[in-house]
Amino acid sequence: MNGTQMLIGEDRRDEWNDFVASCSYATVLQSYQWGQLKAGTGWKPLLVAIVDDERIRACALILKRSLPYVGRSLFYAPRGPVVDFGDEEAFLRLLHEIRALARQHRAVALKVDPPIPAEVSEATDALRRAGFQPVAYDDRGLGGTQPRWVMKTDLTPEPEELLAAFKGKWRYNIRLAARKEVVVRRDCTRDDLAEFYDLLLVTGERDGFTVRSREYFERMYDLLVPAGLAKLFAAEYEGQMIAAAMLFRMGQQATYVYGASSNEHRNLMPNHLLQWEMMQWAREQGCAVYDFRGVAREVDGQPVGSLAGLNRFKRGFAAEYVEYIGEWDLVFSPAWYRIYALARRARERKRRDHGD
Repeated sequence: MNGTQMLIGEDRRDEWNDFVASCSYATVLQSYQWGQLKAGTGWKPLLVAIVDDERIRACALILKRSLPYVGRSLFYAPRGPVVDFGDEEAFLRLLHEIRALARQHRAVALKVDPPIPAEVSEATDALRRAGFQPVAYDDRGLGGTQPRWVMKTDLTPEPEELLAAFKGKWRYNIRLAARKEVVVRRDCTRDDLAEFYDLLLVTGERDGFTVRSREYFERMYDLLVPAGLAKLFAAEYEGQMIAAAMLFRMGQQATYVYGASSNEHRNLMPNHLLQWEMMQWAREQGCAVYDFRGVAREVDGQPVGSLAGLNRFKRGFAAEYVEYIGEWDLVFSPAWYRIYALARRARERKRRDHGD
């Protein structure tokens, strides 16, 4: 199968995931199972790979969404593509296959947002040479479809050294929660999803964000947890779940997602203990990095905007601020892309005007 370009099927699922996991910026959002999850929400997954000598050399999970009424579609590679941008031959071969798919599916554009630090010019240079253009971002939010600004903690120190790097108040809160008999469960099952989802609804109402359907989280659990790509953790007090979170794991990186907490017993600091337990578990699994995901943009080391509290909370766990290269679009149809961009901006203005 030397020099082959192909669409990957179910029979090569494990090989696909192994390659994604081996990447320096491994992400569950490029896993085979993530495509299956998004297939239930109106996207069609297309798994494109360059295979040389029976081995994957570059790949991209592309999610296709049809645009209503016009017979066109959009391509999106969440946190992709998975390629060494220094290997320009592999990158250009991958794009060649994606362009062929774009013609077949009448795609207007391909959006990518690889989780590569902004200072890595090798990636942005390769994207520009290939015809990609950077997408303007709104710094009032998280900077894109996926967060542009994140915080990450290095998990390689020994646990005692890692804990000592936390801010003093954070260490105190972790010990306070344990002293008050808050218990973090690592053995959550699918039966715990209902209670977790109820907490998520409470959190969404309190913090002003929309929560996906219960069915979405059930499908996420069924696809990711048995595959070892996700795990549910819960902090309990007197037998009651008072905080919980999902943790994604791919390669050497663990990613904190979907945190939820009760309005009750917040003085017991369950979230601090929950984070510490998840970090210890991730380290035990061989992870070297703990990704706290989205935070506010920082200017001269200071967070700006309404999300600044996220930065302060996450920085307390010895997390460091990272800015990614952001979103880039490869336009296949300039005329349709302009129409799509105008419609998107109008929709965003309407959402802001309504306070959504």
